[in-house]
Amino acid sequence: MTPISGITNPAVSDLASKTGAGKAAGGDDGFGKQLMDVLKEVNEAQTKATSLQTDVMTGRHDVDYHDLMIAMEKASVAMQLTMAVRNKVLDAYQQISTMQI
Repeated sequence: MTPISGITNPAVSDLASKTGAGKAAGGDDGFGKQLMDVLKEVNEAQTKATSLQTDVMTGRHDVDYHDLMIAMEKASVAMQLTMAVRNKVLDAYQQISTMQI
């Protein structure tokens, strides 16, 4: 049985811990690269959950039901967090675009 670990995303934690503006947009640690890393991790969580689900349904591999449910919940939480961040970014963009200079 696999021990339950916390639902953490190192890329999100790293992004949240930065206090400064970071490097230039073209730098290696830019916001765009970190955003892509987070999206890749969300995609990997979704892919893992789908793979485990397929394995349970077909019976190909011995997968515990609770491992499947944990993987599916991690993928769901990661997607909900991604959507919440996206909505906040869009709201901020809309507010900035309606500002008069």
